[in-house]
Amino acid sequence: MRGKATREALACGPEETASESANVPTTEPSGEVAAPKSTGEEPAPKPQEPAPQAPAPAASKPAPPTEDVPSAPLLLAVEDVSDSSVTVSWEPPERLGKLGLQGYVLELRREGEAPKIRVPRHLRQTYVRQVGEMINLQIPFQGNPKPQASWTHNGHALDSQRVSVRTRDQDSILFIRSAQRSDSGCYELTVQLEGLEAKAAIDILVIEKPGSPSSIRLLDVWGCNAALEWTPPQDTGNTELLGYTVQKADKKTGQWFTVLERYHPTTCAISDLIVGNSYSFRVFSENLCGLSDSAAVTKELAHIQKTDIVAKPKSFVEQDFSEAPSFTQPLADHTSTPGYSTQLFCSVRASPKPRIIWMKNKMDIQGDPKYRALSEQGVCTLEIRKPSPFDSGVYTCKAINVLGEASVDCRLEVKASATH
Repeated sequence: MRGKATREALACGPEETASESANVPTTEPSGEVAAPKSTGEEPAPKPQEPAPQAPAPAASKPAPPTEDVPSAPLLLAVEDVSDSSVTVSWEPPERLGKLGLQGYVLELRREGEAPKIRVPRHLRQTYVRQVGEMINLQIPFQGNPKPQASWTHNGHALDSQRVSVRTRDQDSILFIRSAQRSDSGCYELTVQLEGLEAKAAIDILVIEKPGSPSSIRLLDVWGCNAALEWTPPQDTGNTELLGYTVQKADKKTGQWFTVLERYHPTTCAISDLIVGNSYSFRVFSENLCGLSDSAAVTKELAHIQKTDIVAKPKSFVEQDFSEAPSFTQPLADHTSTPGYSTQLFCSVRASPKPRIIWMKNKMDIQGDPKYRALSEQGVCTLEIRKPSPFDSGVYTCKAINVLGEASVDCRLEVKASATH
């Protein structure tokens, strides 16, 4: 016969024995229930004999002989463990006693919880911050009773002037108000509890913008091309470079234009330069923080020389485009309503540009504020502001240049509004 019992681990308190939950007490031959074993490691006390001086009570009986008491079960083993229960099994004892086996007593003792550190996902790889930024790391841990937590930086104690640590029941917080490059390194959290310990390492990298390339020089200029060479910066900002940005500027304009971005080699050839121009070049370094604050600039200019080919233009006869004024679009008769501004249009062609004169009933109206004359690209416009019946008449547009003159006429009729 093989014994087996499952104990709900979360149901019992720290001092509750499994004999109460298993409910399988052992009955002695006298009919009394044996006391459960202690929750400690001491064996269960044997029945004590009555003191010789005091008379035994009438109801008491002598302790059972050794052969009446069963021996201990055999091969006690843990078969399964879950979050809320544990399953154990055992074999029957070799000696069952005269009365036979009536049950088992199963006891439980709760131990302390081993320490454990739970590192957040974003801290399982190198934690990168820029110089001047704040570092605030909260690392949860568990253990029962409360474990002792301590930090180290590259294997040494923390600098209390720069780093603050606050440890609570379930986490430890490491705080740096303004990060510096010297704060980079491996920070190790150690949690200790009753001889057991757990450790977690967090790598922090504090970076800043890189320095500019140490020097740059113009190697060669040929055709519409220029070759450059520079040396890497002495300070990369505490991290690797993402590359270089190369720019050019024409001496005439002085404006910088980017030619290459995140370029890794330290030599390059720049093409498609304009013949006859002179160029300066500069190079920036770049890392995760961005471009360097300054750049290395070439001291000499790259002059893109013109070729020796001389163009021989063909002879041609210059044409004379002079022309006397002529109207390509005449004025059209127009009817308007009093109080509503109206416009007269015509177009003229002439070279050189003609002088335009507007007249009403053969009288020059230049300078009259009631009229506004415009002339653009050969289109002549006369605007009559809020005309009245007195503005009716014949309007003339005359164009005059050194080669002659031309004019066109139209009739404007402003109808008076009907009265009722």
